[in-house]
Amino acid sequence: MKTIDLNAYLSQHPYPGRGIVLGRSADNQKAVIAYFIMGRSENSRNRVFEETEDGIRTKAFDESKMVDPSLIIYHPVRKLDNGMVIVTNGDQTDTIRDHILAGHCYRHALNTREFEPDGPNYTPRISGVLKPDGTYNLSILKSLDGNPACCCRCFFEYDAPQACVGHFIHTYQENAEPLPSFEGEPRRVAITAPDAKALADELWAHLNSENKVSLFVQYIDLASGARDTVIRNKHQEG
Repeated sequence: MKTIDLNAYLSQHPYPGRGIVLGRSADNQKAVIAYFIMGRSENSRNRVFEETEDGIRTKAFDESKMVDPSLIIYHPVRKLDNGMVIVTNGDQTDTIRDHILAGHCYRHALNTREFEPDGPNYTPRISGVLKPDGTYNLSILKSLDGNPACCCRCFFEYDAPQACVGHFIHTYQENAEPLPSFEGEPRRVAITAPDAKALADELWAHLNSENKVSLFVQYIDLASGARDTVIRNKHQEG
């Protein structure tokens, strides 16, 4: 698979929706996580990322303007006590966590879930699991060509991550009506930024300025477990 320039890819896609990147730093010493959200409606754009004890949560920037929190308020990132990190675009973060704590795997958890009930888009649920050794999994639950009667569950597992390489999955293939689900395998992307701030600066600069909402980036030192974290919120710029 061809390795693509993630910044160029984002520049060419004004509305990829929500996206997850998992991978390995250029020095091969750190696991890399990036997660962003975008929005076209006022309700979707009225959000910020807020750091929590075990990761982050989405929160209304202006509580008085929040219309329906059901699909937009959740914990995108949760770290388990064993060092595993779960990152998703919905409340399936908690589903995966609960099933893992009960002795099951992330696939077992996601077989109990499907895409979001927001027809006609039927937004896919995308999820990632980063293990303490830096190996990782990505998945997507999506409707079959917009047919809500069929959920397609696709799982991608990477057991030998390479330096300077990540994999990127997002919710929408393109900006259209209705929004078409992501197609194919996660995109193989280059990760050259030396730290979380550098990667966050790159991604934030290339996400569509009108639609971007929030961004989370984390570099995890595989030897020490030390975490370098950056959060960007459009509502809190400046």
